[in-house]
Amino acid sequence: MSDPAAPQLNTPARGRLMSLDVFRGLTIAAMMLVNNPGNWSAAYPPLLHADWHGWTFTDVIFPFFLWIVGVAIPLSTSRRLEQGQGRRELLQHALRRAIIIFGLGLFLNSFSYFIDGSIVRLGLGDWLHHYLTNVRLPGVLQRIAVCYFIATVIFLRTNLRGQILWTVGLLAVYWLIMAFAPFPVNVHGETRYIHGLFEKGHNFSNYMDNLVLNGPVIGTHVWRTTKTWDPEGIVSTLPAIATCLFGILTGHLLRAPRSQSEKTAWLMVIGALLMWLGELLNLALPINKSLWTSSYAVFMAGLAMVCFGVCYWFIDVKGCRTLVKPFAIYGMNAITVFVLAGVLGRLLVEIKIPAGADKSVALKTFLYQNLFVPLASPMNASLLWALMFVLLLYGVAHVMYRKNWFVKF
Repeated sequence: MSDPAAPQLNTPARGRLMSLDVFRGLTIAAMMLVNNPGNWSAAYPPLLHADWHGWTFTDVIFPFFLWIVGVAIPLSTSRRLEQGQGRRELLQHALRRAIIIFGLGLFLNSFSYFIDGSIVRLGLGDWLHHYLTNVRLPGVLQRIAVCYFIATVIFLRTNLRGQILWTVGLLAVYWLIMAFAPFPVNVHGETRYIHGLFEKGHNFSNYMDNLVLNGPVIGTHVWRTTKTWDPEGIVSTLPAIATCLFGILTGHLLRAPRSQSEKTAWLMVIGALLMWLGELLNLALPINKSLWTSSYAVFMAGLAMVCFGVCYWFIDVKGCRTLVKPFAIYGMNAITVFVLAGVLGRLLVEIKIPAGADKSVALKTFLYQNLFVPLASPMNASLLWALMFVLLLYGVAHVMYRKNWFVKF
């Protein structure tokens, strides 16, 4: 039986798009799946990022989420404007929300430092120095926060034409920077300035990450796997904002006085055209998630429109809602689920289980090796662990939905 206190999905009074909740839920579930394998060395290739240029299933997830953030901006903000809220008030709300989301990202990046025992091991003074010179500053939530706020400012300060110009301008400026801005490289002991490279660790975006976020005094504040650049870095945020703006433009289409069939057709046609344009741009500027290249932003915006168009047609147009309701529930507390997953994942690594002879293993390793490895081949065991994670977090989302708990930022 349904809980009468729980909000009804897609009621006419609310005007809520259940398809957007479902699409968000599918995206966050996919994010949980790819972020939590049992063994990174035994993951199926589509569940890993492309090594550099190109894309896999995993590489569509983050741009989809940013695009969804953009779609929600005109749907919610326009409604508040119509209810009499001022633009200044809405900007303050967006800034407050962005600061909270950014702070949650820093919290996740910092969490391991607080629970790994290093405070006791190093002492407070040395621990604080270690933390302040090593904590990663960029991240997924940090990028969402920045893109959301800047996209909201653009939405509130410009009309549709201005938003289109901003989208094109950000993509063009990023391309020009990456193609023509010089950066130093060491060649046989001699410093030379080059431009136009898009190789891993040897491009202007990576150079700026290392210049701004690393240093002999401030320490290293990028992704620890690379130590010199970050996949959510500084320059690559420009086209990521454009991804959010593509979502805003889609939101305008969804609010337009057109029939649902017309909206579906436009979603599919424009999405297909953007995918084609992204592939065309790929000939000159490679599709690359880590650099968030302009071709990547355009292609993924098109793919998001097509995938959402399918959801919109089947759910909001044809009314096929029952089977997809679990994903809608998953999507209604997406940021909360992401943060809980991050905390749980870190706890499973930091909590140690005795393994004899003064040795210990991470709780995750203990559970995975004893419960999942005996069940299947290495890749399937790794996948089963990830699916367990997805189902566990759905259980949390479902309880929150039943109790009418929706975390608002």
